[in-house]
Order: sequence, then C-alpha cells, then structure tokens
Amino acid sequence: MAFAVMTMTDAAAGRVKSIVANSGPDARGVRVGIKKGGCAGMEYTIDLVTEPNPKDDHVVHDGAEVWIDPAAVLYLLGTQMDFEVTTLRSGFTFHNPNQTSACGCGESVELKAADLAELARQRELAGDAR
Repeated sequence: MAFAVMTMTDAAAGRVKSIVANSGPDARGVRVGIKKGGCAGMEYTIDLVTEPNPKDDHVVHDGAEVWIDPAAVLYLLGTQMDFEVTTLRSGFTFHNPNQTSACGCGESVELKAADLAELARQRELAGDAR
C-alpha cells in the first residue's frame, strides 16, 4: 500500500462525495490546505476542486477525492480527516499528530512541521510488524 499524506474516515469520504454530487458537473473533490489565521495561528482550508493542481498530493477513499496543497503537506502528514455531526455543529475535523495546541473555539490550531525521521522510523516499525 502506498504512503498517503492524509487519510479519511468513511464519514469524511461520504461528506466529500455529497459535496461533489451537489456542486455541479465540474466538481471533482475538495482541496485541503492551511492558512495563517485565528488566535492559535493556523486554520484548515477546504475548497471545491473543479480542476486539480498537478502538484497537489491526491488521496482517494471510497470514491471520494481529496487534493492536498503542497504548502500544507509537512503540516498534514499523518492526519486523519473526519466528518462529525453533533447537536450544535457539523463539519470536517482533523486528527493531526502535528498539532501542538488549539484555540478555545476550536477554529484554529498551532501546527509544527512533521518530523520526517520519526515518520520513517514508525513506517519501518509498522513494516516489521506485518
């Protein structure tokens, strides 16, 4: 199995497919990135994709397509994208091992770049476990 920058839960994939289905014939998926903003310093971005950027990383789960902005890759390595529905809100959530803190409202996060040496070590260990 090839290494993926990010993974998606079934719930996230279902929501991405729903967004695409309701966004017209040119919609292909969504693009995930990060931008500076919020009280913790960074915010996740999600935009509709009609024409994929060939430089983006590409993740597919159960037919749902997500592209990842190259500028965000080091911050999103190992992240799991989910979609949650609660009594008060619904939306995408990101379970990110590179997150060091979040603001009280949950809309912005502080991220550090992924430790590539540690990721390689974990992949080796996972390979040994198989």
